Amino acid sequence: MDSSRNASPASEFVKQQWEAGKQANSLIHEKSPYLLQHAFNPVHWLPWGDEAFRRAEREDKPIFLSIGYSTCHWCHVMAHESFEDEVVAAFLNEHYIAIKVDREERPDIDQLYMAATQALSGNGGWPMSVFLLPDRRPFYAGTYFPPESGYGRPGFLDLLQQIDVIWQEDRSRLTGNAEVVTGRLRGMASATGTGKSLSEELLHRCFQQAAQSFDSEFGGFGSAPKFPRPAIFDLLLRYDAWRKNDQAREMALVSLKKMAQGGIYDQLGGGFHRYSVDGQWRVPHFEKMLYDQGQLAGLYFDAFQVSRDPFYLQIGTEILDYVLRDMTDAQGGFYSAEDADSVDEHDGSRHGEGLFYLWRQAEIIDLLGAEHGEVVSFFYGVQAEGNALADPRDEFNGKNILYIPHNLAATARKFGREEQEVRKILGNGKHRLLAARQKRPRPHLDDKIITAWNGLMISAMAKGFRCTGDSRYLHGATRSALFLEKNLLNMKDKTLFRRYREGESNFQGQLEDYAFLVQGLIDLYGTSFDSHWLELAVELTTRQIALFSDENQGAFFDSPVTAENVLVRMRNDYDGAEPAGNSVAAMNLLRLARITDNKEWRKKAEAILAFFADGLLAQPFERPAMAAAYDLSRQKPRQIIISGNSDSADTKQLINCINTFYLPTTLVLLADNGPGRHYLEQHMPVIKEMSAIDGKATAYLCENFTCKKPVNSGQELASLIASAKE
Repeated sequence: MDSSRNASPASEFVKQQWEAGKQANSLIHEKSPYLLQHAFNPVHWLPWGDEAFRRAEREDKPIFLSIGYSTCHWCHVMAHESFEDEVVAAFLNEHYIAIKVDREERPDIDQLYMAATQALSGNGGWPMSVFLLPDRRPFYAGTYFPPESGYGRPGFLDLLQQIDVIWQEDRSRLTGNAEVVTGRLRGMASATGTGKSLSEELLHRCFQQAAQSFDSEFGGFGSAPKFPRPAIFDLLLRYDAWRKNDQAREMALVSLKKMAQGGIYDQLGGGFHRYSVDGQWRVPHFEKMLYDQGQLAGLYFDAFQVSRDPFYLQIGTEILDYVLRDMTDAQGGFYSAEDADSVDEHDGSRHGEGLFYLWRQAEIIDLLGAEHGEVVSFFYGVQAEGNALADPRDEFNGKNILYIPHNLAATARKFGREEQEVRKILGNGKHRLLAARQKRPRPHLDDKIITAWNGLMISAMAKGFRCTGDSRYLHGATRSALFLEKNLLNMKDKTLFRRYREGESNFQGQLEDYAFLVQGLIDLYGTSFDSHWLELAVELTTRQIALFSDENQGAFFDSPVTAENVLVRMRNDYDGAEPAGNSVAAMNLLRLARITDNKEWRKKAEAILAFFADGLLAQPFERPAMAAAYDLSRQKPRQIIISGNSDSADTKQLINCINTFYLPTTLVLLADNGPGRHYLEQHMPVIKEMSAIDGKATAYLCENFTCKKPVNSGQELASLIASAKE
């Protein structure tokens, strides 16, 4: 953990504003860093809740709902241009009830009004700007509005004035819009499938759709802007594992390599930026999100297991090292995000997007000297005039985004040096540049801890330990799980909270909180073999079913049955930046059903797949995590069960052997001599018959409930695994 960042950035900002004599609005009582960023706006913001709705009803005013998050660049722009403007704020305060929502705290509200925004405007994004009736029904929406009209967008003040006139003179026009949009939202939430049957054809179709849009030169899919979509790479690797499809494997491996060589990857500090504004992964949008790090780190470890190329292992470990260094709370939870903009630690002023990461060549030469500076510049594509000239952002002029256009061999040839010598120069240069960068104004850190995203990172840390044996990663995964259990789990009824910050746990957990954490706990068990995590995964899944199930349809709702002030409970099946909660829930149910022999859970997973069958068959490329769950549902169950003591050398030898293989659909269980064995035997009685042979740890590879001859050497186990088709 970076000790220089122990102080809460949001708390420091509040302190600075108080000291400057600024007046706060109602957001000052919130914990969200995003809401606190707006606590000193002249706008009379209110948080989402009964008070705001009662005021709108009592004062007969429409609601202006602004949704964003603390590391959103365009949210900062609109705040500076409009929400900090006294004239705009005065009009907004007089004619509207203004509500701010942090989308990361309330994904249920964000999802609902994003669907409304897309229905009303044809696109979506953040900041999201939605106008509501006092009963929360939306009637107009958009995203970023500039201060003045232009480029096909109305100016924000002009828009406020126009809507106010309609509110006063032709309100039925607005209520009519609200009825239509709300009806569409309710229709989306209650839609049922046509009962189409799923088949392996959907997996082939997903592969074909990926192949059609694959960029063979730079990797990824489509053109600019390019987003890393971890779920599609995961599916491609799984597709190859069972079908030995070279093209699927290469699409994933090429994309992951090109991404890691691009500017979208932080070449000095590790970790991925949010997306690339160009098609070459060169120029990123610089914010860093925990959910990206968790998914992508896991993918790079998968890619290493598939290819044995140490490049992927290096990237995976660098991502985890970045998270442990810069995004880990002292108590063990993982923080949410780092901003694209840098922030001056003295006055809180912003220093422009990406400036923390950009370099002038002269800076590099000054730090490293001319000889080594030239080597580092060549390797990282640094130019005297700057390499980001094509980017429209003025602050980029003359500066460089570090990426890797030349490999080690090409760099060695360029300067007539041995590769080992160049590697040493680059390693030393990287270390010195990172140390110098650490002294710059840092990007804003969103230090709230989100249950779902911690679940993703627990999975990644667990994979990191399996691939490297580095105990820091197992320790990181375990500390996060313990933190969540202590601070975000209500032990009485096994319900989750969504967010923790500064001692406060708040907001009901959403489907993704349960699903992503359960996935993380299953993966943590598969690394630590502590049955406590498996038991907790089962308990949380039981509670998830009670809170999110639909009595009439198979799929889960994304918000719990106890959700308050939510106009419509939505269901999502799009696997985008994050996989859909239903996709991960279906996978979890299938995995746990195989461990616990719970046939009802398998049926629930199949019901989820059936509910979304129409979309899955038509556009599986948009639902790759759901397609992966379907793929697992049709595979014969396979387990590797080790009978042995968890801390013995022979047990570890067998586990280490297993960890060298990419086995996405194989469950690894440890039947030791403690409570873990007793727990497994309750659900899988066959384990009672499995014992260590000749006093040595023994592995049983079982397929479709039939076990092969037990083995107790790593070499024999490796041969068994290799001969069984994954």
